[in-house]
Amino acid sequence: MHILIVNHSPIPVFAYGGTERVIWDLGRALVRAGHRVSYLVPEGSHCDFAEVLLLQRDIPWEAQVPAGVDITHFQFNPNVPLNFPHVVTQHGNSSESVPLPRNTVFVSKNHAQRHGSDAFVYNGLDWSAYGAVNWQATRTHAHFLGKAAWRVKNVQGAIDVARAAHIPLDVLGGNRINLKRGFRFTWSRQVKFHGMVGGDKKFQLLNTSRGLVFPTLWHEPFGLAVIESLYFGAPVFATPYGALPEIVTPECGILSTSRATLAQAVSRSKFDPHACHARALTFNSDQMANDYLSIYTRVLAGESLNPVSPVLHGDIKHLPWTA
Repeated sequence: MHILIVNHSPIPVFAYGGTERVIWDLGRALVRAGHRVSYLVPEGSHCDFAEVLLLQRDIPWEAQVPAGVDITHFQFNPNVPLNFPHVVTQHGNSSESVPLPRNTVFVSKNHAQRHGSDAFVYNGLDWSAYGAVNWQATRTHAHFLGKAAWRVKNVQGAIDVARAAHIPLDVLGGNRINLKRGFRFTWSRQVKFHGMVGGDKKFQLLNTSRGLVFPTLWHEPFGLAVIESLYFGAPVFATPYGALPEIVTPECGILSTSRATLAQAVSRSKFDPHACHARALTFNSDQMANDYLSIYTRVLAGESLNPVSPVLHGDIKHLPWTA
């Protein structure tokens, strides 16, 4: 099968860019499974296992899909009717009451259900790119991983939990001074900011962490930060929103809307790092590729993944967070 993967952002990704990381690993896994993969992505992209085509934003999609492609896999809503076999992955929370294409796939069961759908494929990663876990590493701090400038990620809540637990916190994905939310300056020396860190430095910080503090205030569609942390043996202390109850089992973390409950769990943290690691391995790129191949087969057989256009129902933000 020849699969064309379409995305608005260049590949590969270094630090952040969850969608780019996922589609890179998806393409590689599809190639390992014996399929041909091409990427239609912006200038500046490169790939050593698949053909890269330059995305032209002012040309209709029909004119950009090369001959011989069996199915086109969009990583965003193309917003136009299409007359060729295609799948759309909705990676984030969509706008409320805005219909999505009928062949839309979501990234968790909860994500799909909130759009009135049952079509989903869990994200997976190629864990070989993350290297071996150092099980002897001293775990000295907790960490937050995400775009701290986004209010829904609740970095202040993570800071409050760490302070209450008397545990140093490393913030991966934010800076001490943040002007995107008006003006925010974090005074505490107990909190260390690392900016948009990636590569070996990111892996080292995760590998020495006693847990991810992740009290998000919206419904997480999936949670790559969660599985990356689990891979390095770090349990998860988070709110029970979106896909998080599907990912974080009782063996590898605590979910609560209470700052005090999470702080107590962080301070005691007696989770088995090996159980956390094993949980992360279930979200792998080969399984993701197999699941998408099943989706592709259904679409090529003429099936619509959703009987009607999926639409987001309910508020995704402003969820409870208590002391």
